[in-house]
Amino acid sequence: MVDFQYYNPAKIVFGQGSEKELPRLLQEAKATSLLMVYSGAFIKELGIYDRVKEACSAGNVAFCENGSVVPNPSIALVRELVDLGREKGVDFVLAVGGGSAIDTAKAIALGIPYDGDVWDFFDKGVQPENVLPVGVITTLPASGSETSNAAILSNGPWKLGFEDDRIIPQFAIMNPRYTLGLPPYQTSCGVADILSHLLERYFTDVRHTDVTDYLIEGAVQALLLNGERLMKNPNDLDARAEIQWLASVAHNNLLDTGRIGDWGSHRIEHELSAQYGITHGEGMAVVLVAWTRYMAKVKPWKLAQLSVRVFHVDPYGYTEEEQAEILSEKLREYFVSLHLKTTLAELGIGPEHFGEMAARATRNGPVGHYVPLDPERFQNILRLAL
Repeated sequence: MVDFQYYNPAKIVFGQGSEKELPRLLQEAKATSLLMVYSGAFIKELGIYDRVKEACSAGNVAFCENGSVVPNPSIALVRELVDLGREKGVDFVLAVGGGSAIDTAKAIALGIPYDGDVWDFFDKGVQPENVLPVGVITTLPASGSETSNAAILSNGPWKLGFEDDRIIPQFAIMNPRYTLGLPPYQTSCGVADILSHLLERYFTDVRHTDVTDYLIEGAVQALLLNGERLMKNPNDLDARAEIQWLASVAHNNLLDTGRIGDWGSHRIEHELSAQYGITHGEGMAVVLVAWTRYMAKVKPWKLAQLSVRVFHVDPYGYTEEEQAEILSEKLREYFVSLHLKTTLAELGIGPEHFGEMAARATRNGPVGHYVPLDPERFQNILRLAL
């Protein structure tokens, strides 16, 4: 294990009726002026919109809103809402939805107290002096951003992240019933996103990580099982609850402790979604199949361990490389069972922009830790994904 510090102050309020706690949570946060960000009209259909307005009214909290968040959230909307937040004297940002709404809220919370352009945090490494508190009501289990210290934003062809413990939300309300109406495609992309967060942490070069190895392996098995259940019965509320909790388990950094994760696959997918606007979860399905195929030849040992422990591949019947190749095929089969695409060709993407994507991603050096990816390796993995 490597030395570590772990900190996560997010208060998780989980279960049916958890939204009833919102007035108390806003009072604890000392909110006086709230900006709610979300996407589309679904929150009104679920009754969340009225719940938030009632909570603000009960607590004498000023209320403003914006429902224009889109997947792969853009810096342009964040800049607009930073200006709105300053105009309205906003001191609390509430996200309703999934990772796009939450990351938008985090960026707004960074930008309102900052004198410069909020993109400075993502592109120039500027550290915040002050950050507004953020709260979350989750409706799309996927990114785990509701309890993470990270936010991802797009700016033209650039898709960059920012990490700081001060953007961990103060609370996350998780009612599994809010996820029952999700379209099958969004459910599947969410499962793939959660799996990608678990695997990015799992593929480490650090030895003696037994505690987190077994935790991740167990979480992967729970995810595979409940994802399969939802494919058979989308109204399985227990499976919805398991998936919703797994989203946060996968990405609250507890599973990072004592190890160094990879994250090279995410850097590849961020380039794809920035270039082509594809959905992150499906993009991760494509990249993970290709990344594991590549690593089976280059450094198979950790992949082989997962293959044996989770997919029960006989370690005496196959070499490490063969075990790793089987893992790649098992992942492909699982993503296909979720009705997701697993190649770039299926997404209508060719090799035309591989060079510029690799150059953007590696402008500050190789990406990833398990095997650092220089531009050549970066493109080799993309070619395997075709």
